Amino acid sequence: MHAQFIQAVKQLIPAERYFDDPIATLAYGADASFYRLLPKLVLRIESEAEVVSLLKLANEYKVALTFRAAGTSLSGQAVTDSVLLVLGENWQQREVRGLGEQIRLQPGVIGAQANRALTKFQRKIGPDPASINSCKIGGIVANNASGMCCGTAHNSFNTLAAMRVVLFDGSVLDTEDPASITAFKLSHSALLAELELLARQTRADTALTDKIRHKYRLKNTTGFSLNALTEFTDPIDILTHLMVGSEGCLGFISAVTYNTVPDYPHRASALWVFPTVESCCRAVSVLKTAPVSAVELLDRRSLRSVQNKAGMPSWVSTLSDNACALLIESTAASNNLLQQQLLQLTALLPQFELEQQVAFSSDPGVYNQLWAIRKGTFPAVGAVRKTGTTVIIEDVTFPLAQLAEGVSRLQQLFDKYYYTEAIIFGHALEGNLHFVFTQGFDDATQVARYDAFMQDVAALVATEFGGSLKAEHGTGRNMAPFVELEWGTEAYQLMWRIKHLLDPQHILNPDVVLSHNPQLHLQNLKPLPATNHLVDKCIECGFCEPVCPSRNLTLTPRQRIVTQREISRLQRSGDEPERLRILQQSYQYKGNDTCAACGMCSSACPVGINTGDLTRQLRAVNNRQWRSVAAFLARHFAAVSTLARFGLSIGRRFSALVPFWHSAMPTANYSVNRVDNKTADANLQPVIYLASCAGRVMAPQVASQDPRTLQQVSANLLKKAGYQLIVPDGINQQCCGMPFQSKGQFAVGSLKQQELEQWLLQVSNNGQWPVFSDSSPCSLTLKGQLDSRLNIIDSVDFLHDQVLPKLSLTPLTKPIALHITCSASQLGQAQKLQALLSACSNQVVVPQGISCCGFAGDKGFVLPQLNASALSGLKLQVSGCSQGVSSSRTCEIGLSHHSSIEYQHLMYLLDKQSDQFGGKQVLK
Repeated sequence: MHAQFIQAVKQLIPAERYFDDPIATLAYGADASFYRLLPKLVLRIESEAEVVSLLKLANEYKVALTFRAAGTSLSGQAVTDSVLLVLGENWQQREVRGLGEQIRLQPGVIGAQANRALTKFQRKIGPDPASINSCKIGGIVANNASGMCCGTAHNSFNTLAAMRVVLFDGSVLDTEDPASITAFKLSHSALLAELELLARQTRADTALTDKIRHKYRLKNTTGFSLNALTEFTDPIDILTHLMVGSEGCLGFISAVTYNTVPDYPHRASALWVFPTVESCCRAVSVLKTAPVSAVELLDRRSLRSVQNKAGMPSWVSTLSDNACALLIESTAASNNLLQQQLLQLTALLPQFELEQQVAFSSDPGVYNQLWAIRKGTFPAVGAVRKTGTTVIIEDVTFPLAQLAEGVSRLQQLFDKYYYTEAIIFGHALEGNLHFVFTQGFDDATQVARYDAFMQDVAALVATEFGGSLKAEHGTGRNMAPFVELEWGTEAYQLMWRIKHLLDPQHILNPDVVLSHNPQLHLQNLKPLPATNHLVDKCIECGFCEPVCPSRNLTLTPRQRIVTQREISRLQRSGDEPERLRILQQSYQYKGNDTCAACGMCSSACPVGINTGDLTRQLRAVNNRQWRSVAAFLARHFAAVSTLARFGLSIGRRFSALVPFWHSAMPTANYSVNRVDNKTADANLQPVIYLASCAGRVMAPQVASQDPRTLQQVSANLLKKAGYQLIVPDGINQQCCGMPFQSKGQFAVGSLKQQELEQWLLQVSNNGQWPVFSDSSPCSLTLKGQLDSRLNIIDSVDFLHDQVLPKLSLTPLTKPIALHITCSASQLGQAQKLQALLSACSNQVVVPQGISCCGFAGDKGFVLPQLNASALSGLKLQVSGCSQGVSSSRTCEIGLSHHSSIEYQHLMYLLDKQSDQFGGKQVLK
């Protein structure tokens, strides 16, 4: 790479966003596809001005650039061995227009976040890819991604209202700005004239126009969007619609305005199982004109892959070998209209022969379970694959009239190439099928098998049936060698003319979409070597990344696994010892120290991987020398707590001398009042109080809105509902074990849990009385770990289920911020927390993009940069709030510090807003 280019880039991009070290280039070298290239340079870009400057430099020095949003693409379009430009956090702007009819979005907005901004208008963006909780608008538009309900009518191409784009020469066009359009027409008149000429020539060729229109009646993302030439005459419209689906090969999309679509609140789903693929696909043709929003096809193999999952109907395992199912959803603006639609759909049943069915239901419990069948198929294959193999999900479209034959012929190819685990599911109304199989690339034989299989698939889909080889996943590197096969030479050369016109230096994502390399799809295949059984099933999809608190500081869960895989490979092979040393050394901070080990990654992972478990295991190895110290601390836990209180007192007194001290730091809690069952009020129901060590040590911050300790608040609140907290002797020695487990001190953590179990059995009269746990992290740690006689209830569950119905509350009219801790989220308490807070305030603010605060026990003290990074977007989102609530004392420290409003446990607000004698009190 040219030295002057490097020097110019270093002057443009700050050092903290400039990465060329081995661990960063490795970590960013992987996307969700089964390809891997190591970039020479990774730049985290934060502004359009930086993109403009980088494009100009790249043109000057002929350096290839690749753009990446979330890296969830599946076809290899977001990897490079040159310069990778990754969207930073400053691409989050969104603007809802009118009553939600339009929304303007920057490319860094996650699809689900865009939809949340539209929820109150009962609108959504048209595209609905399965990765919508992690993929970003930049990728959605650049890949023309669609999904289950989107079809072709609601994809980005057909719902595009406006675009702001940066072209290869650094010029900017904003189609919402008349001045920008006027200036662009003057500066780029030759380019626009050439686009206009291409469009006229294309429309004049009847055969080519017919082919293009046929291809886009189907779902199709193979090649560039040639329908821009047939559907538009204005060269500005042609240009912006060519950008849709261009995969970063024609320009950079810096903003897009969508025409939104209705998001109907009333829905019902059914599962119809047919005896054959043929009868199933005949039903699809009938349903095409019926009032349905989604029809998902599942072949017998896909049903078999999930038939033993919890909640599956027992009859799934007894279906015939040729059975094929349709999962059908109907949505409507009103319940009356929905019921009318269901009557129409039910009236269709007599013409079909069904093997089994689940009738239409609007019960969320029923339809969520039905969709769990569909969503569980892909991870089911991934979970059973052999270590070292990858999971490939291909994406084709058959003309609807030939869908049944297409399914059968694909199944024959599975058998021919011994892909016995392969399954088929897909968006039946569009003839769009996904097939999933596992593939090893360890030796030439396996690669040859894959190549032969894909050659046959390409011939079947593109040549024999006239379908599309990539319906919604983008062409990438995977299908670039097959674009000419699918489209024919004339259309293929037209695409190259577009590429030459809009990227004359060939610096924009070269070899993606179009390539002269017929073997490209077999090169740079990603290795997936075994590293640890805890993470070996990872498919590197990237779904985990948006919920990771260290994602903008160091590494994400995906990147940690990528790095550990490479470390393991190098250790086994003995290759590149110096690179191995650097990776191991860098990983200590970037992978190990800054991992919050919160487990949120497991909640987003399709196969349930908790990278925090890997981190704790690595810490167990690294921290072996501290086992005796950990054991000593555990034996003297009460004394340690006293010492911690003393430390808080000293820190407060000398706060000016302590670098990390701030106004949100807690004061020391010296008022732990013990209440045993002998002194309890006989008119109140006893509840054992399991106070967290953090709550026992830490009182509210100086100048708190409510300086009472959590125990005092808990006792007062629960008394209003007819309960008395019992605080038995010995509480100060108790611990759930999490502080030790998080450091990899598993034996000591287990010992503390055993001690706690015995103590709780004793003080609860062998489980006769319930145990009230005041901290979500403790509750999650103890879940399923102690004697089944113990009824340990987290504070959120107890408050929602037992206390709230007995309170009389006066809601506030001012907004209150709610932080749903990572532990509360994993305990499934999000809805309960929102219900509790909604009872206290008419305005509940739940900040977006913050799944874990990153305080992580003590890391907020020893690695404050993790907490700061995780909460970087908090202050702006809660600026209108007077206070915040949570369910973890340590989390509240960081939340208060980085928001400039005080966060306290939800119980403080509940107690404040409830009448002193507002409950149905007294239990006799």
